[in-house]
Amino acid sequence: MKRLFLSIFTLAAGVSINASEPWTVERCMQYASEHSHTVRQQQFALDDSRASKTQAIGAFLPSVYGSVSGQMNFGRAINPETNTYTDVSTLYNGYALQASLTIFDGLQRYNQLRMARANVAMGRSGVLAEKDDVALKVYKAYMDLVYCEGAVAQTSKKRDESRALLHQTEVMAEVGQKSDADVAQMRATLAADEYELAHMQSQTTKASLALKQLMNYPVDSTLNVVQPSMTFAPATTESPNQVFACASTSNPRILKAQQGVEAARFNLRAARGALLPSLSLSGGVSTSFYKNMDQGGHASFSSQFKNNTGEFIGLSLTIPIFNQLSTSSAIRRRKIALDQARENLEYEQAELHRIIVEASADVDNSAKEVIKMQEQVEADSLASHLTTRKYEEGLASSIDVKTAAVTLLQSRVKLLQSQLTMAYNQRLLAYYKGEKLWTDQ
Repeated sequence: MKRLFLSIFTLAAGVSINASEPWTVERCMQYASEHSHTVRQQQFALDDSRASKTQAIGAFLPSVYGSVSGQMNFGRAINPETNTYTDVSTLYNGYALQASLTIFDGLQRYNQLRMARANVAMGRSGVLAEKDDVALKVYKAYMDLVYCEGAVAQTSKKRDESRALLHQTEVMAEVGQKSDADVAQMRATLAADEYELAHMQSQTTKASLALKQLMNYPVDSTLNVVQPSMTFAPATTESPNQVFACASTSNPRILKAQQGVEAARFNLRAARGALLPSLSLSGGVSTSFYKNMDQGGHASFSSQFKNNTGEFIGLSLTIPIFNQLSTSSAIRRRKIALDQARENLEYEQAELHRIIVEASADVDNSAKEVIKMQEQVEADSLASHLTTRKYEEGLASSIDVKTAAVTLLQSRVKLLQSQLTMAYNQRLLAYYKGEKLWTDQ
């Protein structure tokens, strides 16, 4: 019993440790790609396309079916044995086995199979595209959460500095070096810092919930994230057009649109095949059993089943002449669907090119912003330090100290934001170059 209790305790401790284990952005993206509701919906669409492909393959196989019939006649009827009219009650059973095979149908089945294959490929690309979209959204939400946590840390640091400075001001006021107004101003500054800290903690909670929602992660479970590396790659030497040329051959959204055009083209060909004649082959075997209910002396079931057996084979040629404009309307609708698929491909290509140009410009601009913000943080840090020293020496007011501290906090938060924005832009541009958003862990 004691050993069982220790095992349960160890297992519970292990679960707790795993639950509190920090989550990297790659792990969050992988988790979201496996659990997101939108990805699952795309997976269902892929499964449906695979079922349609199986159905298209089955259309090439012959149709085989059997039938059994029973009939009771009362009064005037035809005697199956003598083929003459009779007025007695009779029992009749019929049995048949038939098969049919379409030999030629204007290549409709062939084009429908090719369309089904294109739909399966389009479904795979759709799943990959949805996974990438979810991963990018998770990456952005992850960065928002890291930003909020960083802002909380910076605000908490400023709150502690204001608390220490308030204590110092109170001590200096007791010896007459500071006035009660300075003490009141420092208390107001501390209160403002505490409010800002509470506000940022609330924003952090909202950012965490938003990330969990995108990941389809339990909202009541702990999700600890780690700040991603801020070591940035050197500026790319590839032009946006070169990146677009690479992305247009590998991006799943472009591949999905191309496969949509291909599927629509095969669908149109299948509709045109209905204008051609169709040829089918059929054959079967049948037998029957007859019994006179008023008189005896009928042959046994086995002998009738054998003697009444008959076989047949047939070849049927169907030539379409007029079907109430159904075929022509279907062809016209599928032409429109093909035009829509081509237009969608052009839109996806134009949108991809726009996003790549924008991402490339964002990488360059965010790199400049990081450099400038680093310089501003250094300057504001020095200014805040000097203002605090002047305040201690009586050469600066408490308002000057507050202004310098707020300016430094804003600079530090903006620097963190610009660093995270640059990391996101670089990851986005690398994705369009063909790099994976995450590696399987």
